[in-house]
Amino acid sequence: MRLILRCAVITAAALCSTLAVADELTPVGTWTTIDDATGKPKSVVQITDNGGKLEGKVLEVLQSDDGPHPNCKNCTGDRKDKPIEGMVILWDVVKDGASWSGGRILDPKTGKIYKVSLTPADGGAKLDVRGYIGFSLFGRTQSWQRKSP
Repeated sequence: MRLILRCAVITAAALCSTLAVADELTPVGTWTTIDDATGKPKSVVQITDNGGKLEGKVLEVLQSDDGPHPNCKNCTGDRKDKPIEGMVILWDVVKDGASWSGGRILDPKTGKIYKVSLTPADGGAKLDVRGYIGFSLFGRTQSWQRKSP
């Protein structure tokens, strides 16, 4: 009886460990964006799941040519001249195999909107964010770092 109980506890612990790792392989969470040109931290973005579609919002701008609380001066439409902090810059991203795609991402510096794919890396500690126009071949990739809870 003790052996069966011990096996059940070990199995439950292994299952919980597996689920924890699976949770880390999702883009959902808080990320430090790393500028692909300078390699420096640029902002903090929180990605949430809204009914199967991921959305990312800027929580904090860490580095900007326009000071500590910049506005999106190159954006168009509703985002024009609005604060970047609090702005949704990633939307409509859905699971696509081992990655997420189908959505859009805004580059607040240029005001341009790109197609996007998100791929967890390093066991979920990093997120490869690829913005592109047309085909994924024509774009650029940033590697974001997961912030500790």
